[in-house]
Amino acid sequence: MHAASRGTYGALRVHAELQLGHGIVVGHNAVEMLMRRAGLKGLPTHKYRRPLHETPTASDLVNRDFTRSAPDLLWVTDITEHPTREGKVYCAVVLDTFSRRVVGWSIDASQTSALVTNALSMAISNRQPDATVIHSDHGVQFTSWAFTERARASGLVPSMGTIGDCYDNGMMESFWGRMQTELLNRKKWKTPIELANAIFDYLEIFHNRQRRHSSLGMLTPNEYERLHTTLSAA
Repeated sequence: MHAASRGTYGALRVHAELQLGHGIVVGHNAVEMLMRRAGLKGLPTHKYRRPLHETPTASDLVNRDFTRSAPDLLWVTDITEHPTREGKVYCAVVLDTFSRRVVGWSIDASQTSALVTNALSMAISNRQPDATVIHSDHGVQFTSWAFTERARASGLVPSMGTIGDCYDNGMMESFWGRMQTELLNRKKWKTPIELANAIFDYLEIFHNRQRRHSSLGMLTPNEYERLHTTLSAA
C-alpha cells in the first residue's frame, strides 16, 4: 500500500486503504507498528505560500469557509511554479471545494493570463457550472480581462480574498503544499516536459482517482462525488 501510494502514505492512509480499498480488517496501531519496523514513513506536510500582487479586485464571497454541500458550488484556483534544469514550469489548477477534485488545470512555460484562463476553460467544459463561485487571490492573471470575462460569460461569480493573506485561499495553499511534498520536491527535474508529464499524472491519476483524503472520510475525490450522486438519487 505504501509503494502503491508512491511512497506518500503514512499509517493513517495505509490503514484506510487496507480497510476501504481492500476490505482487510486491521487495527491502526498494528499498521503503525509494522510500518515502523519496516522503516516506512509517510511524507510530511509542507506549507506553501506565494506572494500576492497589490491589486484591488472582486469582493471576498468565501470568508475562509470552504465547506460546501454539493459539487460545483465553490471552486478555488491558483498558480504554482517549479524549476527544472531547462527552465521553470507553471501550473494553474481549479479545485472543487466539495470533493477536493481537480476539475481543471493548465501547464505552461510562462504565467500569463492564458495559463489561468485555460485551466478555467477546462473546468467549465468538464462540469458545465451554474452560478458557481470562483475564488482566487489577487494575482494579475486572475484580475486580467481574459480570465474575468471567461468566468462571467459562463455564469461564474468571481471572488477574491483580502490582499496579502494566504489563508483566504487556504484550501489551494494546502493543495500546493501536498503537491510540493508528494511530487515536486522529491527529485531534481531535468526538463519541462518531464515535469509537465509528472504533474499531469499527479493531478489526473493520483490526486483525483487514488489519493485518500482524511477530510473526505478517507475516500478519493472521485469516490466522494460518486457517493454523493448515489445518496442524492436515493
